Amino acid sequence: MTELTVGVYQYEHTAALLDGTVTIEDVDATFETAPLVSDLFQRMVRGDFDVAELGLTYLLRLFDLDDPPFLALPIFPNRNFRHSAIFVNTSSGIEGPQDLAGRAIGEFALYGHDAGIWPKGILADEYGVTPDQCRWVVGGTNHPLPSFDWIPQPVPPGVDIRHTTDGETLGALLESGEIDALISVDVPQALLDGSPKVARLFPDYPTVERAYYRRTGIFPMMHTIAVRKELAARPDLLTAVYRAFDEAKEITVRRYREGAVKQHMAIMTPWFSELFAENQRLLGDDWWPYGVKANRAAVDTFLRYHHEQGLSQRLLTCEDIFVPALLDT
Repeated sequence: MTELTVGVYQYEHTAALLDGTVTIEDVDATFETAPLVSDLFQRMVRGDFDVAELGLTYLLRLFDLDDPPFLALPIFPNRNFRHSAIFVNTSSGIEGPQDLAGRAIGEFALYGHDAGIWPKGILADEYGVTPDQCRWVVGGTNHPLPSFDWIPQPVPPGVDIRHTTDGETLGALLESGEIDALISVDVPQALLDGSPKVARLFPDYPTVERAYYRRTGIFPMMHTIAVRKELAARPDLLTAVYRAFDEAKEITVRRYREGAVKQHMAIMTPWFSELFAENQRLLGDDWWPYGVKANRAAVDTFLRYHHEQGLSQRLLTCEDIFVPALLDT
């Protein structure tokens, strides 16, 4: 039996893998998780896992190495619409997306984190604001964060980027007005605390994001499942890994579908059943699909953004990044 070490964050749709409810056929798998998903990324990059969750940009940056170490399975454990990831100082005079041009903008963790590439691409496509029009400050949102020096950090020509100094946080810089805006996977604590100095660029972001989906059909993915490249020579093994992740996801999807009969009595979020029904009307029965066919348009868009933002030397394709055995999924 093949032994694999697998790293994945504990989402509701991966829990069945971590607790052993779902197993990988003919594989003795050791699953590990971590409090911070970026810890899994770092451990995968340094060689601790055979298979692990990896942010898309972390995967793609490695394709510029002479011998890229990973390929991806078309599994996307983390998705989120990202208009909601743009925050502004309310005294900055920023009233709409076009007002971001010429401004100082913070970005969480690294220039081009997954939750930053999507909104920057959307700002360029739909509002004409490109990264080179802005000044960028990279760091931690609510806590000081050192540079992620364990992953390549390309600096695109013509883009002004600096890292925060010791003790600085982007949330504090935003609240004080030292930066005008922030793009971050983490919500600034000032906003959560009700500070009048910080707001979202799109206050009614659910409406904006739903309109984006209706217009594009894209539900942005942040992460994928990476495998060590030598495992591509074992298509049956990787197909078994793919099927196990898909089965774990289906358990969660089925629980929500069947829970609708009882108005989701096991979930304490008020009005959850109506939210579920609204999402089902817009996104269909499976709004979290795996496989290449259902996700090619979204993946191609991310690959284009990654290249346009100077983070990939060439425009990659699905055929470049996914294991050949799963391209027909």
